[in-house]
This record gives sequence, structure tokens and C-alpha cells, in this order.
Amino acid sequence: MASSPCSNTNFDSGLEIKTRSVEQTLIPLVTQITTLINHKDKPKKSERTLTAIHRVGQAVNVAVGRFVAVGEAIASENQELKDEMGQACFEARRAGDAIAQLTDVGSDTPAPSDDRVTVFSDRTAMVKAARMLLSSVTKVLVLADRIVIKQIITSRNKVLVTLDHLERVSTFQEFVQIFSQFGNEMVEFAHLTGDRQNDLKDEKKKARMAAARAVLEKCTMMLLTASKTCLRHPDCESARINKDAVFHRMRCALEQVIEIVTEARSSGENKILSASICNGIRDFKYTVESLREDLFSLTPQSLTGQLEALVERTEDFTDSAYTGHEQRQRILSLCQLTRQDTQQLVHTWVGVQQSGSSKEATENLEVAILKTCHSMGDLRRELHNVAVGRASDLLKVHGEQLPLRALKAAGAEGNLEAVADYSRKLTEQKEQLVETCRLLCHVSCTEPLEITCIHAEETFHVIGPQIISAAQTLALHPSSKIARENLDVFCEAWESQLCDMGLLLKEINDVFEGRRGDRKPYLSLPRPGKHSASLKSAKAVKLDAEEQTSMAKLGLELRLLSSDVDAELEKWDEEEHDIIRQSQSLASIAYSMYLFTRGEGVLKTTLDLFHQAEVLSEEGLQLCSSLQTFSTRLVDEEKAVVLTENEKLVALCQQLQMGAKTPVQGKTAPFQKVDSTIQASRSLMTVVASLLPLCNKLIKKHKSERTSLSSPQDWRETQHTSAPVKEDAALNGNNSNGFGVKSLDEHMASLNLLESK
Repeated sequence: MASSPCSNTNFDSGLEIKTRSVEQTLIPLVTQITTLINHKDKPKKSERTLTAIHRVGQAVNVAVGRFVAVGEAIASENQELKDEMGQACFEARRAGDAIAQLTDVGSDTPAPSDDRVTVFSDRTAMVKAARMLLSSVTKVLVLADRIVIKQIITSRNKVLVTLDHLERVSTFQEFVQIFSQFGNEMVEFAHLTGDRQNDLKDEKKKARMAAARAVLEKCTMMLLTASKTCLRHPDCESARINKDAVFHRMRCALEQVIEIVTEARSSGENKILSASICNGIRDFKYTVESLREDLFSLTPQSLTGQLEALVERTEDFTDSAYTGHEQRQRILSLCQLTRQDTQQLVHTWVGVQQSGSSKEATENLEVAILKTCHSMGDLRRELHNVAVGRASDLLKVHGEQLPLRALKAAGAEGNLEAVADYSRKLTEQKEQLVETCRLLCHVSCTEPLEITCIHAEETFHVIGPQIISAAQTLALHPSSKIARENLDVFCEAWESQLCDMGLLLKEINDVFEGRRGDRKPYLSLPRPGKHSASLKSAKAVKLDAEEQTSMAKLGLELRLLSSDVDAELEKWDEEEHDIIRQSQSLASIAYSMYLFTRGEGVLKTTLDLFHQAEVLSEEGLQLCSSLQTFSTRLVDEEKAVVLTENEKLVALCQQLQMGAKTPVQGKTAPFQKVDSTIQASRSLMTVVASLLPLCNKLIKKHKSERTSLSSPQDWRETQHTSAPVKEDAALNGNNSNGFGVKSLDEHMASLNLLESK
């Protein structure tokens, strides 16, 4: 019980914690119960210690009682879980009562030397009660989580039914009516799945969920224009093909979401992920390095077989028509060098097995292991350079979107021959991009990035033919406004995927260079009753395609600044410093605002953006406060520099806050306000990015000089984690990780949220 049970997600058979909300709800409980069990067994207990133990035990019991009441309410509303939930609640209540009885050792009660069983006289009973409480509370949370899954499935089923109706409509009036209902159902489904995505612990599932939700988000607009085109031109075969492809893709994405939340087996994806070269290289190096510990853990034949399987996968690079001759020769040469080093390793390894582990033989084996791993590292680097280099070149070449422009022009002119010609060029471009995504998947080295590569590959593979069918429809009906709008929507989806591919390249490079680009989700969407006064009367507006395009450059600058902040924070040694925590929040908020400029992410309307800008300014002002405190520990020159930059940051935060709260009127006013908000956010993040390296440098300088500034009082952030925690303080709830009534009430919000969803 000394270690947190949250680190081992199985409390009993079949019970597994799969979401962060459940895990985070348990952490305070685990912390406080661990404190009770691991108290120092002193011969004499102070009155303060006895009182603290009594108070903690009673607080746990009362809070568990409230928790159980919520669980019982959930059980009464969900008959299929009534028996299981009722049993779990009964066990939790019984365990809470047992803990209260065992900790009933306060100063106003008889001394623990009498015949009563207490935490002091029977620690085994306390451990047993704690185990029962943790197991039963976990079961209540996991059962409540099933209700969320049920809600997602129910929402999906509603969407599917409406989708079937949409597919069969024959009039515009009927289509408009049903599509309005479909839109509302998709919003509900998007909120449920978005919450679930952020709550998942498994990064692979989270990435798959993000990919499926991205498909649904983009396909909703495609479905609208493709259906309208089909209704306007019911006898057009290319319009029908275009529409059918959208409906099919939406159904596949809906099914993938359900596979993730119900943990159904996905067909073929595991094979794709396990076949990546990066995974193969990692496994091969691990196998080679394991020879240091055990010479007989595998056979030489299995090692060489593993190498040959790996080399065979490099044929995706060497057999490609788009791989240059010099690149192909380098890959083949490195594969041959790896074979030679592996053969030398096997020879040395067998020799050590036969002659024994003499010092010379062991040193030779170590040299052979290092050489083999080094040559494998060179191969990985070359494959990475080839894949990333080709992707970069393709993005530069296709950035001008010449085939798309030509298709639009040919379709508008009704030139079927030109449409066919440019369709062939787009198909060739699509094949290049699909193959490049496959190569990027080989060198991604993390499952979330591999899944993103697979999603990009599938997107190019599907949208390419859809653009062609939309262009054919326009060529057959060149005066059709809806056919032209439909082609524009598919072309925009293609361009958006090219932008995503550019970001994917950066993420892959970050991982390769040791900079993990994992971003913590930051959600602060306005909830009913929690808007600011100026936002209540404002009207939510969505930017149109032209406005989003003009926002793209500003948004990209914001994205790069948030990446710069992340990169600077990775250089800090002070992981728990307030400046780090607040800067991470700022980077995450800025990233969500960047996604808004692309029409993606959780911010859907201008109202959401302006609320997020207020949150950004508030978090920025908190950072200013931390910087002000930090500056008091500096000498005059250093203090002046930090304060000067801090004053700039304060002014920018106030400017952003005022701009976000200022009401606007007129048709173009919302767009102008969005533009000024993004620019102000960019300026704010620029100052933050310049302040971080300065502060980090000053902290390291003062640490190295061991001046008086490094005292525990001045640098409490660095000393806090190593300071001993007194037993009485921990029991009285002074520990920030403690589990008093307040902490449990706060974490019960997670369960209340599950109930209310």
C-alpha cells in the first residue's frame, strides 16, 4: 500500500482504469489512506497526531458517504447497472465505516491501549479496509464510465438513423429539415467524443479518436454540398458517386469511434503499426543490447532472421520510383553494413558462449554490440532523411495547388477533356502523397504519429477521387453554382490536409531529435451561465472560408510561437516552477486558437475564440505576477531587464482582455475583431517566448553561484519537493496532495459530470 495503486490499474480481476478522470479522482484518496497506513508507529502519540488521525478518518467516511449517494442515484437511473453499482456502493460505505472506526483514536476517546481495535493496534485491518475502499470506489467510477460509453453509442445510433434519412431524401425542403436535425445530433456527438478523447489515457486510442473526429468534422460540410449537388442534378452519375463516397466515409468514421470506446478489435491496424521500420529498429537494438545480460536468451538464427525482416521493410524506400538513385544506394549500403556488423556480432557472441566470459571476450562482445547498434542508427537516420526530405519537397511543389486550380477552371468552362487531363495529374500527385505518408509512418517512432500518418494517407487516397468526381460534375453542369461550391469544399479539404502534413513533419522531426511534441489538452470553452457580461449578448459567428484563409498566416505564426515556448520549457530543470506551469497553459491556449484559424479544434465560433482570448489574458497576468515575485530575488541589472519585459507583457494582456470584451457591430466587425485578437495573442506569446530563456538562464546562474538567493525561502520551488513532510502536517491536510473533505468534494465533480452527461 505504500505505492500508489493508481500506478497499477488493476485493483481486481477485470477492473481497469482507462480514463484520466477516474485516475485523478482516486489519487487524493490513495494519498490520504497511504498517509494513515504509513504513519510512524511511535511509542507515544501526541494529542495533535491523535486528533488529526481521527479527523482524517471521519472526513474520509463522510466524503465516501456523499460519493456513494451519487453512485446510488446513478444506479437508480440505469437499471442495467443497478445490481453491480449497488454492491460496489455497499462495499464502499462499509469500508468507509471501517476506516472511521479504526481511526477513532482522538484525545477525547479512551486511550488506544484498551481492548478496542484501532489503526495502532491492528494495521492489517486498516490495510484490508483501505483495499476494499479503493477497489469499491474504483468500481463505482468504472461503472459510471460505462454510462458515458452508452451515451456515445446512443448518440451515434441517432446520427446513423438521420444519416440514412438524409441519404434517401428527394426534395430540397425535406433535406433542409433533416440536415438541421443532423447538425444538432452531430454537435452532441462531437461534444461527447471530444470529452472522451481528452479523457483517454491510451495515447494510441486518443490519436485514433482524433483522426475519426477529424473525418466527421470535415465530411459534414462535404455531405452538405455533395447532397445538394445530387438533388440539383439527380441524373448525374459523377454527383451520385461523389455523394456516396462521403456517406460511406462518415459511416466508417462513426464505426471507428465506437470501436475505440467499446475497445472492439480494429481490422488490420495493428499489423500496419507493428510493421513500421522504426519499431523494427527499436526492437532489434533492444534484442542486441539484451545480450549484455543474457547470452542464451535467443539464438543467432533468430537475431539474423529479425534483421532480414527489418531489411525487407526498407524495400518500401528502395523500390519506390520516387527515391533518387543516390538515396537508394546509400540505403542499400547501410543495410549491407548492418548485415556485416550483425554477422561479426554473432561470431563474437558464439565465441563467448563457447569459451566463457573472459574479460577480453566480454570487451569484444561489447564492441560488437556498439557497432551493430551504431550502424542500425545510421540506417534509421538515412531513412528518416529520405522520408522527411521527400515530404518537404512534395509540399513545396504542390503548395501552389496548380492541378486544383486547373481542374476548377476546366470544370467551370465545361471542358471534359481538360478535366480528364488534369485529373490524371492530380491522381499522380495523390499517389506520391500516399506513398510519402507510408514512408513517414515507417519513421514516426511513436504510435500516435503513426496513426496520424495512416489517417493522412487514407485522406489523400479518398479525397483525390472525390475531387475528380466533383470536377466532372461541374464540367457537365458548368453553370451550376452548387456544383462549383461542392468542388471548392473538396479542394479546401485537400489543401487542409497538406497543411496538416506540414505540421506532421515538424512533429516527426521533434521526436527524432528528442523533443517530444506531446501537447497537454487545454479546454476552457464557455459553459451556460459562465460567460462574461459582454459575451452574453454577443452573437456567435463562424468565419467563412475566405476569412479563415486570411487568418491562416497569423494562425501559423501563433502555432510556431507556441512550439517555441514548448521547446524552451523543455530546457528547464525546474519542472514544478510556477513560470513553467503558466507558460505551458499559455502555449496550449495559443495552440487551440491556432486550430480555430484553420476551422478545427474545440473553438467553433468567434464567441469561443473571444472567451479563450480572455482566458489567455488571465493566465498571462498570472504569469506576470509570478515574474514580479521572481524579480524580487534578482540583483538590480537583472531585475530591471525582467521587469521591463514583464511590463510589456502586462500591457499586452490588458490590451487583449479589453479587445475580447469590447462588443462589435456590423457585418465585417467580427472578422476584424478576430484579426486583432489573433495579432494581440501573437504579440503576447512573442514576449513570453523571449522571457523564458532569460529566466531559465538567471535561475541556473544563481544556482551555480550558490548565493544567498538560493535559500529555501527565496527558491522555495526548488526546495519544496525535497523538504521532509511532518506526519502531523500531512494528517492535518496541510499537504497539497492531501485528501480532506474539500479535496474529495472537488474530485466528486468528475462523478457528478458523468451523471449529468
